[in-house]
This record gives sequence, structure tokens and C-alpha cells, in this order.
Amino acid sequence: MSLTLVMEHVEAPSTSTSLAPREQEALRHIAAGCTYLQAARNMGLSKHTVDAYLRRIRAKFGVNTTAELTRLAISLGL
Repeated sequence: MSLTLVMEHVEAPSTSTSLAPREQEALRHIAAGCTYLQAARNMGLSKHTVDAYLRRIRAKFGVNTTAELTRLAISLGL
């Protein structure tokens, strides 16, 4: 017996129209495994600013967890 995992195909939104460049950068750092503080240091920002970027991304795409943010980054090709 074999199991087949079937994933629903969801069209990824265009990165350029959906996310601001700094939002993309923050998402890329989080998807790479950085903490908010590490992402902020890499970007030369406060962790509160990175948090604001990620809250905006969560609101735009309806995601709630860091795992979902990572999945979003992969689907956007970041």
C-alpha cells in the first residue's frame, strides 16, 4: 500500500505587487531562520520595525505562524 500526498495548487501572488522591498527582505530573513532581532540587525532596523513588516505580511496573506511565513517565502521564490 502506498500513500500519495496531494497538495492543493494555489497560485502564488506576484512578489513585486504584493510586498514592499523591505517586507520581502524581512520575510527572507525570517524564512532563513533568523529571529526578529537577527533580521533587524541584518537590515539595520529595530526589531519593532521588522515586527511591523511581518504583521503587514500576515494581514495581506492571512497567515498566522512563522511556519506559514516560511512557506509563503518559498512560494514567492524568496
